[in-house]
Amino acid sequence: MAADIVEIDALKERAAGKPLVGLDLGSKTIGIATSDPLWTVAAPRETIKRTKFNQDAERLVEIITEIDAGAIILGLPLNMDGSEGPRVQSTRTFARNLSPKIDIPIFFWDERLSTVAVTRTLLEADTSRKKRAEVVDKMAASFILQGVLERLRSMS
Repeated sequence: MAADIVEIDALKERAAGKPLVGLDLGSKTIGIATSDPLWTVAAPRETIKRTKFNQDAERLVEIITEIDAGAIILGLPLNMDGSEGPRVQSTRTFARNLSPKIDIPIFFWDERLSTVAVTRTLLEADTSRKKRAEVVDKMAASFILQGVLERLRSMS
């Protein structure tokens, strides 16, 4: 059992008919979103506070098993110029460490500005600072996952 890190064509082929799990990996939290099996909509699911890697991975495995997920979509925090910084390295390391614990593919998706877009939406909805802090990570995961769903649909 080990996950492959795949390109979008392989993702479409290997995960067809199963929900996808979107992750927004932060230094303190992991935002989690899931899709429906038809890949029409992404929904925020939960935010987990990061502790030890094995505990975080255990919760992710529970979610993957519970919904019978077909793949993980992991937001890749590229710099605005497209270059890779320390956060990208950390995300790739997380994926490498998670890979042996799961048997579904991992797909990276450019997440630039996802948190900014979600925060702006929450501000426009006049969401309190406390509530924004509670939901921004899982909503960013949903934003990332929805981007992938739209890309997959455009490939049909």
